[in-house]
Amino acid sequence: MPFKVIVASLLLCAPIAAFAQNFQVAFGGMQQDTTLPVEVTSDSLSLNQKDGSAIFDGNVLIVQGDMRLSAPVVNVFYNPDSQGIARLLATGGVLLIKAEDEAEADQAEYNVEDGTIEMTGNVLLSQGVNTLASDRMTVDLESGAAKMHGRVKTIMRSGDN
Repeated sequence: MPFKVIVASLLLCAPIAAFAQNFQVAFGGMQQDTTLPVEVTSDSLSLNQKDGSAIFDGNVLIVQGDMRLSAPVVNVFYNPDSQGIARLLATGGVLLIKAEDEAEADQAEYNVEDGTIEMTGNVLLSQGVNTLASDRMTVDLESGAAKMHGRVKTIMRSGDN
């Protein structure tokens, strides 16, 4: 087989290999200001003074700037030093919306202090007509980048399809 044919074959296969491991994609169109206040609404709230946590239950909606996260249950863990929110753990089916992008997963952990969201379990990212599915997605809100982990499947359509 001629050398040019082998090189061309390898170049054509390279993008497919990238999808089978880790894949990076922009999320939300722009950076998120993680210093903005976090607003949480729900049907009920349980507070635990001993461990500094709170459980929001029923139709939970978390808003920070133009980012929206909704889930049936969200556990909030506070930083004992600053009394601010350290992290949020959303479970029971999570929807994350930022600008035109939407992501769904079984659960999501938002680390407010370092500005990252990790979504796990049946992750589905929709960006316009394109979709990506994976086991886990990590979003860096400060850079606006997301990384898909595990087995990644994508469906990319042209604007006409």
